[in-house]
Amino acid sequence: MTSVFVSSSRVLLTDGAFHRARVEIRDGRIRSVTAVGADEKVTTEHMIVPGFIDVQVNGIDDVDIWKAASDDDQQAWNRLGNLLLDQGVTSWCPTLVSAPLKRYRTAMDSIRRWKTSSRSAPNIIGIHLEGPFLGSAHGAHRSESICDPDLSWLETNLDDVVLVTMGAESQHSSEACALATSLSTNVAIGHSRPTRKQFEDMVANGASLVTHLFNAMSGLHHREPGLAAWALLEPKLCASIIADGVHVSSELVSLSFAAKAGGMVLVTDSVAWRSGIAGEIKMSVIDGAARLADGTLAGSTVTMPDAIKFCVHQADVPLPLVLQAATATPSRLLRQNDRGVIVSGCRADITALTDDLDVAAVWVSGEQLR
Repeated sequence: MTSVFVSSSRVLLTDGAFHRARVEIRDGRIRSVTAVGADEKVTTEHMIVPGFIDVQVNGIDDVDIWKAASDDDQQAWNRLGNLLLDQGVTSWCPTLVSAPLKRYRTAMDSIRRWKTSSRSAPNIIGIHLEGPFLGSAHGAHRSESICDPDLSWLETNLDDVVLVTMGAESQHSSEACALATSLSTNVAIGHSRPTRKQFEDMVANGASLVTHLFNAMSGLHHREPGLAAWALLEPKLCASIIADGVHVSSELVSLSFAAKAGGMVLVTDSVAWRSGIAGEIKMSVIDGAARLADGTLAGSTVTMPDAIKFCVHQADVPLPLVLQAATATPSRLLRQNDRGVIVSGCRADITALTDDLDVAAVWVSGEQLR
């Protein structure tokens, strides 16, 4: 197979800077990355960056993950893929919110089938279980579905589950964390108001992420620091954040990146806002955000490009740092070492951005799909 070349005066490389460079693509992989001379013509004036990675997607627009998975709806999966590609997302984690344990098997089997399908584009890294093993900060999750971790269930159901969000204060949470990590599943602390010891026990047992920083957790009180404060100070943890201007203020987005820099993970936590559901959760869009009838936030309507724009233009976070949070950091967190960076040998998952940070083109495994 012959090589395809993409070159630009602004290619984001692993040093966190933009370079005048040429990317050679062959057989779905990046074969080489070389410098382009000042007098050489480039193939595009757009920025060339790694394809975005979203580890928390509950749905988009009119497609809900739970419903698509439960119905094994191929048309819905196709639409999800197309909507994600429009956002420049080349890898993602279908996310299942809290429900009775007996309901998960059918939905998870559907996601597993789609993950292994040759038609799956963008690439499904694996499943994110955001529940039902949550703590006391239920947020929009149905409280009747929340339960303590079931060790026997976890032991037999974590195939293709790459991330589980758990409450740190739940009974058996530290044991469940140790079990999940021993099975190569990442554990996030979320929907939780733990004590300091409960937090430290989860970190000691392998927790590597905090799910949606500041939302559905204890926070930054000046005399009673909670999960958000401890997460920002703990170097072993990454922290995901929803940068839509509603879930977290621009000031705290800025503070988070200043405190944690390369440990931030940008997520959309998007829901099927037009369908008004996230699993069994009923919600509606009020002032640009998905909410329950009582006003509780229930996921977001933000896209990855709009989250990036918010971080850059409203929170004044340097663009390379924001892009790292949408690419290299989530790939490192999930141990997906073949993506998230523009390096020889990695998957040719690439997104081109305009000066306005809109998506101009997308390549998945070297195939241009946008």
